[in-house]
Amino acid sequence: MSRSFYLSPEQTMRELIDLNRKVVTGIERLSHVREKDIQAGVSPKEEVYREDNVVLYHYIPMVEKPFHIPVLIVYALVNRPYMVDLQEDRSLVRNLLKLGMDVYLIDWGYPGRGDRWLTLDDHINGYINDCVDVVCEWHGLDRINLLGVCQGGTFSLCYTSLYPEKVKNLITMVTPVDFHVQEGVPNLWAGCSTTAHTMDVDTLVDAFGNIPGEFMNLGFLMLKPFQLGLGKYLEMIDIMDNDEKLLNFLRMEEWIFDSPDQAGETYRQFMKDFYQGNKLISGNVMIGTKRVNLSQVRVPVLNVYAEQDHLVPPASSIALERYVGTTDYTLRSFPVGHIGMYVSGKVQKDLPPTIVKWLKERTA
Repeated sequence: MSRSFYLSPEQTMRELIDLNRKVVTGIERLSHVREKDIQAGVSPKEEVYREDNVVLYHYIPMVEKPFHIPVLIVYALVNRPYMVDLQEDRSLVRNLLKLGMDVYLIDWGYPGRGDRWLTLDDHINGYINDCVDVVCEWHGLDRINLLGVCQGGTFSLCYTSLYPEKVKNLITMVTPVDFHVQEGVPNLWAGCSTTAHTMDVDTLVDAFGNIPGEFMNLGFLMLKPFQLGLGKYLEMIDIMDNDEKLLNFLRMEEWIFDSPDQAGETYRQFMKDFYQGNKLISGNVMIGTKRVNLSQVRVPVLNVYAEQDHLVPPASSIALERYVGTTDYTLRSFPVGHIGMYVSGKVQKDLPPTIVKWLKERTA
């Protein structure tokens, strides 16, 4: 809009008329959008295991003989996992399937009031371990491949350190490791030794029980209030007369605001031990009665990070190499932000082949 100050009255009028046309056209198009038009999660899948709110899905293979060691995707608790299968032309899952992978995914579901006492022990020694056992049993294997995304990558690191005999290869994507880097979520949210103020996590959990998804969303939006708030809706005007771009935008909005509540005790430990205490890299995280030591991660590791990530700063992910015990470590980056890792067309052309090639080179 600022360009109008440098335009003639006639040019300004034409721009205003064009803007009005786009808005009117967009409103008309929005009135015809149906829920199924913006539904994400396009790849056919089947439920193979359920425990409490947690569901283990198996995606229907797209080749006659998929690769014999399957990949289990462990997503974060904060948002819904269909981001990795958003739409046909922007789907990590679909691209892995097309390249011959056999893919499973853990869907954490929506925690209810009765789940506030679930702990990291329940999630890692319980749900993840049970899902790994199911996949191993289905395929007659002792070990499978893990692909952890964001917080799910942190969970996968913990799991691999505790159960190295069950993991063949580990892939971490946009995964926080060092939680005391000087930028990003660690300082803005929880506070740490480098910040003047620290969130009172205990009071928050005691007051709420489960942490509302709306509270989590507000924290994300406050990281870039203009860009993630007003800015994107102003930019939306320019695409309202393009059906494909408009539906893409609405799918993203659906995912952003589809935020499950966080089980209170899990949130308490994750924020205090990981964000505030930075105990993952010091070897002081306890999952139940078991201590996580990243030096016990001796399987091959592919660590993928986003160079413009404002949620998981690159430095937080890159730090992993200093702490894992593996001698087979690969670091790969892409010039996108956190969400771009899943939805960028260029990334989706390069990332799935990178993963598949890396896995096949390390599988006898």
